[in-house]
Amino acid sequence: FGLVVVLAKSLLILYCRNGCLCVPTIQLSPSLTQLTWPAPPTSMIAANQTTSPYTTSYDLQNPRTSYSVGDIITVVITARDGLKNSKTYGGDFFQAKLFNTKLKASVYGEVTDHHNGTYTATFKLLWEGQAKVSIRLIHSSEAVLLRHRERDPDKVFFVGVFRGVDHQEKVVCNAQRSERLLKASQCCCEYKHPISGELWFCHRPSYLPCSAWVDHGMGGYQACVWMCVDACVCKGMSVKCVPGLDTPSPAGFYLHDTWTSLMCHAQSFPTANQIASCLKDKQVLMMGDSTLRQWFEYLLKTVPTLKKLNLYTSAQSGPLEAVDTCNNIRLVWRAHGLPIRTFMVPRADLHYIASEVDALAGGQHSVVVFTIWAHFTTFPLYTYLKRLAGIRRAIQALLQRAPQTLVLIKSANTGYKDIYGSDWLSWQLDCALRVMFRELPVVIIDVWQMTSCHYSPDNIHPSHEVIKNEVDLFLSFVCPI
Repeated sequence: FGLVVVLAKSLLILYCRNGCLCVPTIQLSPSLTQLTWPAPPTSMIAANQTTSPYTTSYDLQNPRTSYSVGDIITVVITARDGLKNSKTYGGDFFQAKLFNTKLKASVYGEVTDHHNGTYTATFKLLWEGQAKVSIRLIHSSEAVLLRHRERDPDKVFFVGVFRGVDHQEKVVCNAQRSERLLKASQCCCEYKHPISGELWFCHRPSYLPCSAWVDHGMGGYQACVWMCVDACVCKGMSVKCVPGLDTPSPAGFYLHDTWTSLMCHAQSFPTANQIASCLKDKQVLMMGDSTLRQWFEYLLKTVPTLKKLNLYTSAQSGPLEAVDTCNNIRLVWRAHGLPIRTFMVPRADLHYIASEVDALAGGQHSVVVFTIWAHFTTFPLYTYLKRLAGIRRAIQALLQRAPQTLVLIKSANTGYKDIYGSDWLSWQLDCALRVMFRELPVVIIDVWQMTSCHYSPDNIHPSHEVIKNEVDLFLSFVCPI
């Protein structure tokens, strides 16, 4: 039993003839009910009764002798356990894609759980030539991660450094009072941000006051693997890339390593001059994790006129800043605040997204981009929802005082494959984020689909090819045509 395994069945090969490329937009409307994951009917079962990738199979529904570009195909997945018995309940987490390695083409497949042991994966045929179906079992329904996220937030823990005149202490810290923190006889120092209300807790130092906290850093990982348990184109290409668009499924596809968006008329920015021209007179504030820092690093590497300033700050958590004086561009990236897994850094450098947004005047020259998910996969969902609610209030206020401000949200991406950050955990957070912001005039850059269907190996930090396409899509909203 592994967290990531490929179904033991030959890949289905299809042939697509040339045809009309008019693909209707399908609205993706996640709701809070999607965040409730079905649990197995029993709390404890044997390992050979869990969903097995070796006995699970899939078949093409209503196969035809030929297909045209723009057609839709459906694959039916039948889940079975290690004893070859058909499953009678849902909850398995599959990922699906259609791809052609030679053409460097791929598209995301949407998987529907029928809660009876069967699933359907739906694909659009979007290029001419052969296409192969890949179905992967990421988690069986029995490898439930929800309980451990909700009840065991200490899988990842942090440390705080308290410093006095001639003494310093290092203690455990986290985003909520937990078992490790409560073991301390005097319990905790509590820190409440004056604007956002976010809470942070540290063991009370033995000799220093709570006010002596100066540095924050990553502590470590502590968890064990568990089993069982109880309970979780045409149309798009003609639309201008503006805030408020629904995300279709699929949101786009790769061909020759270039992402074609089915959401709006996206562009390619192959040269430094084109990127600089798009960002001219813009102040771009990026806040998030290292997957968004990749955008900052890509732009810095691709545009020679962007010069990075030496702020003598952490390369992991920032803040980082680059300027282009000729084109009047200012680019800033900084971490999204606690919790953040990083080397030891001054706590003063860790700002919450809501606080940064509250301090912005905004306007037509202001671009705000944020992502927040990867460092919350080990915390209860409530902790994440509370953080999102604070960010939403700040974004809403920003757009009310400066409606010309462009706000973009980078979605979660795939690549996590362990107990600390499974794709299933990321997916649930991503659903919550989409629900939280769907009523606001913001842009959601759907990198979940862009990373899940690409040919490059699974990695929480996507390859250069993927990052280029992500940034091109981002720039298409900054400079729509």
